[in-house]
Amino acid sequence: MASKRKAQWPSATQKASSHPQLTSRDLVKKTLEFARPERIPRQLWFLPWAEKNYSSQLRAIQKKFPDDIVTAPRMIGNRDLTDSPQRYQKGVYIDEWGCRFENVQSGTIGIVNKPLLENWQDLEKLKTPDEYLKLNREEINRFCHAEKRFVLAGTWIRPFERLQFIRTTMNLLLDLAEQPPELFELIRRMHQFYIKEAEAWARTDVDALTLMDDWGTQKGMIVSPELWRKLFKPLYKDYLEIARHYKKYVFFHSDGCIVDIIPELIEVGVHALNSQLFCMGVKSLGEKFRGKITFWGEIDRQHILAFGCRDDVCRAVKEVHTHLYSDGGVIAQCEFGPGAKPENIEAVFQTWSEIEKGTKE
Repeated sequence: MASKRKAQWPSATQKASSHPQLTSRDLVKKTLEFARPERIPRQLWFLPWAEKNYSSQLRAIQKKFPDDIVTAPRMIGNRDLTDSPQRYQKGVYIDEWGCRFENVQSGTIGIVNKPLLENWQDLEKLKTPDEYLKLNREEINRFCHAEKRFVLAGTWIRPFERLQFIRTTMNLLLDLAEQPPELFELIRRMHQFYIKEAEAWARTDVDALTLMDDWGTQKGMIVSPELWRKLFKPLYKDYLEIARHYKKYVFFHSDGCIVDIIPELIEVGVHALNSQLFCMGVKSLGEKFRGKITFWGEIDRQHILAFGCRDDVCRAVKEVHTHLYSDGGVIAQCEFGPGAKPENIEAVFQTWSEIEKGTKE
């Protein structure tokens, strides 16, 4: 197995040496540094759909298996703009960039069918949401200092998805094929905004910056790895340089089969990756990347969480532990989203708990 990746700043083991009772924050740091955490940290993602349909079961799971990772409020002045409830309601939601999301059902996120930037002639009219750069650092830091859990930034930096929201997915794929000069100007403007946003959050006391872009289909990349390396890898590299300068960890989410770019996500400095492990093959991922990056979940939400039984869930969790755990490097995360059975969500965390007990006996 390749040598394990270590963070480039004081380790959690060094920091916690004089504190016999580790906090959740220290637990996550030890996991990211492959430093034999006392247990595997937990995080449950859930959509409003779960709150609407299984409120009592959700609260019971949260009480029994509390999160070790939390998101900081996106404080702009005295307003918390982390996530608008309207985003998940049936109908139309317009985000801070002016992109129009259409949602056919409540409890989930809609899609963009009409481009914000329909013609390149309108590029000069595009306005970045600079108000969102004016973080209330004092309030965010107060939140971080009051927390014993590991704190993620209250925003997602998402260049590929933002371009889709601005142009729609179909138009953007045509743009990437044709590569008109206006596309590169759009990327430049968007990237400059995200550079400023990454810097603004890196200057707070959060533990990690967060990035996301869904790069995969069920079987491979949406765009070629070569195009990804040419146009998008340099963007991520810039964000990661900011994180490194301010000694922040980086958590990255991407759906689909993204195995082709995982080596380069590791190369540019991503510490934790939330991805669809089962569509890529858990054993294969372990053979290639175990000990090199932390697998931030997840358990298969396409099939197992929605249609499986408890035994299926137990087998899936044990598969992740067997192939991906390496003195850390795994976070017990899953998503309670549309179709998922509450008993399967509980079984995920119960199985992780049983694995932990077994390794200590």
